Amino acid sequence: MGENKTVQDLEERSQGLLLFLWNKRRVLIFITVGSALASLVISLLIKPLYLSSAIVFPAATSSVSFSEQRNAKAAAMDFGEEEQAEQLVQILQSSRIRDKVVAEFHLMEHYKINPEGTNKFFQLNEAYNNHVSFSRTRFGSIRIDVLDEDPALAANIANRIVVLIDTVKNEMIAERTVPAFEVNRRKMDQMTRDRDNIIKRLDSLASLGVIALDVRSNLFQAYVDSKNPADRADLKEKIDANMRYGAVYDALEYQRNEKTVKLEDFKVSYEQAESDANNKFNHKFVVEKAVKADKKDQPKRLIIVLVSTLLSFIFSIFSLLLWEKIKELRSA
Repeated sequence: MGENKTVQDLEERSQGLLLFLWNKRRVLIFITVGSALASLVISLLIKPLYLSSAIVFPAATSSVSFSEQRNAKAAAMDFGEEEQAEQLVQILQSSRIRDKVVAEFHLMEHYKINPEGTNKFFQLNEAYNNHVSFSRTRFGSIRIDVLDEDPALAANIANRIVVLIDTVKNEMIAERTVPAFEVNRRKMDQMTRDRDNIIKRLDSLASLGVIALDVRSNLFQAYVDSKNPADRADLKEKIDANMRYGAVYDALEYQRNEKTVKLEDFKVSYEQAESDANNKFNHKFVVEKAVKADKKDQPKRLIIVLVSTLLSFIFSIFSLLLWEKIKELRSA
């Protein structure tokens, strides 16, 4: 019995609502049609925006390895994975690229931002973010989207951002690799000077007749076997020199060999640092360049009109019901 009464009440209320809407149909039609016309006019006044997109893949590595233990996955021909893609998106969203694009294409003037305004940079960033966006695709690539009233400008900005990826990332890498190379170069020069100084000291001892340890014993045999007094005197002089400076010569020779080995080993690190500091790498694979759009992307006028009309219709019903309720409360 209670359920039947509830259903009956709902039916009565539905019928009452439909009757109310029917009685107010002229007002609803007027408001809805007026809203549709207004939204149509507004959508026609909105300047169309054209979309240009470029797609790039990050590279797996940004350097050439001189190590024999080279990582096979870090070859220059390999595409980057999720980590490299995330890094690339961060670079694209950085102020380094934004500032270069803004300056090169005079976007503050293009977006009609007052250069003397107190919040000009906030307005510029908002306008830039509304026109330029970056997103990862489900294939692991990066999509660069640029919206603009000028389709040619949109394509130029997108393609310029693709080029700036390498410029900005190489600048960032150079901030670390150039100082590191300078340290390696100073160390290389110092090691070379130390070795050369040792060699000079060995040469000066050699000019006195000091020879290497493995052939030094031959001097004594030669002195014994010599029959010529002049030769014996010369050999005696050399033997005396070796007896006096032989230990020094041996120590210097050991140091020279140690320095030479360390210098050869250090050359790998030096060449790696030199390569990282001086080479300018390409950090992405360009899958698709941006082209000038021949059809606008925004605004979607039909969607604007439909949504505005529907919202206006719903709001009109709510307003009429509210007004009717207020009238009832006043008359009660």
